[in-house]
Amino acid sequence: MNGTQGYAVFFFPQALEALGEAIKPYLMQGAEPWVLCNEIDTGGALIEMTLRGKNAEGQAVDIELMVPSGMVRMIVSAHSDGSFGFAPQAAAKPVVPPVATAPAASAGDDKLKP
Repeated sequence: MNGTQGYAVFFFPQALEALGEAIKPYLMQGAEPWVLCNEIDTGGALIEMTLRGKNAEGQAVDIELMVPSGMVRMIVSAHSDGSFGFAPQAAAKPVVPPVATAPAASAGDDKLKP
């Protein structure tokens, strides 16, 4: 969606087939076709999507596209809420594993030597 805020609406393949030519002007192409909308209402039998576009004279227009909710596979939100999260941390020093050393000789070890 390349920096655009809104919602990406993905449809089931059967839904795209059923909607046919009517949905094609609104589809964005990618791995799977999807519709980019600025607002969405999922309450009810129809999913209402508001798309922003331009008419033949170049004026901005809002288009409302409604489809049955059973046709929608997934909705992805692409809103940016500005800064969120924690402050950057200093890079942690790498942990060095301990070096294996020979066991220390005990007082009774002298008796074992030839």
